[in-house]
Amino acid sequence: MFERKVIVSWDENGVAVAYPSGEHHATAWDAVNCVAIETNDSGPWGADVWWLLEGASDRVAYPQGATGDEGMLAELPKRFPGFNHEAVILAMGCTDNARFVCWER
Repeated sequence: MFERKVIVSWDENGVAVAYPSGEHHATAWDAVNCVAIETNDSGPWGADVWWLLEGASDRVAYPQGATGDEGMLAELPKRFPGFNHEAVILAMGCTDNARFVCWER
């Protein structure tokens, strides 16, 4: 399963994602302007739920089911006051191409 091979990690400074291809993306917590979930209609064969942490000049994306994903779900509300849990619930039930904003600066 592709998703488990993607590794998301974080510390007090920020979040990083490592892909099986060797590609690596990272951003600082204070550089994030938006936390969103994008869904698509590729499931169940493709990665159909993606978490996005977007800044002015960078973006970190990882699929639901990535290694570390569950811990990040607990971490995001701690880092981003006012995090919208309802958007997460709506996204998890969506099978269309859509975008759900969970937090925005």
